Amino acid sequence: MFTGIIETKGTIVDIVSQGTNKSFWINSPISHNLSVDQSISHDGVCLTVEDVKDGMHKVTAIEETLLKTTLNKWVKEGQVNLERCLQINGRLDGHIVQGHVDTTARCTAAVDKSGSWEYTFDIHKKFAHLIIEKGSIAINGTSLTIFNIGDHDFTVAIIPYTYDHTTIRYIKKDDLANIEFDMMGKYVSRIAEVRNLI
Repeated sequence: MFTGIIETKGTIVDIVSQGTNKSFWINSPISHNLSVDQSISHDGVCLTVEDVKDGMHKVTAIEETLLKTTLNKWVKEGQVNLERCLQINGRLDGHIVQGHVDTTARCTAAVDKSGSWEYTFDIHKKFAHLIIEKGSIAINGTSLTIFNIGDHDFTVAIIPYTYDHTTIRYIKKDDLANIEFDMMGKYVSRIAEVRNLI
């Protein structure tokens, strides 16, 4: 369980393909503090630490993860958002994020507002009911607030701190981003769907 408040960024040092899986070695300021079997959010994807050495940690993504997230497009020297799991005695500064990416969304606009930035994303229409005005969403693991909802798109505003301390600054028009919708919204949607079947 995560909060969507990015702790630091990591750099992809090496990528190793093994069958349908891909393993990633990542260097970051927190890698040396990690332990094997620990769950870490990487651009919003919950991955298990498999090894730690020389200031790096290793994680592996299976085929299912590679197909449903942006991890299959990761390259050496690329930057990723990192967040360790929520401590039970910690503050929930963002919103509840599971690290289970629902889909990807394409950036249709990245606008510099002279002090802040606005990014607009297009999602598949089947997910449109999961976005609400002023609701929460995790984009590459970062907890953000939605506004300007369209039929199948939405916008988020980025403050300078978030722009400087996450990988959102590297997203350009037509890039894909990992999307996790608000968990409470997904439960409400599922309850309504089941009730309609009864």
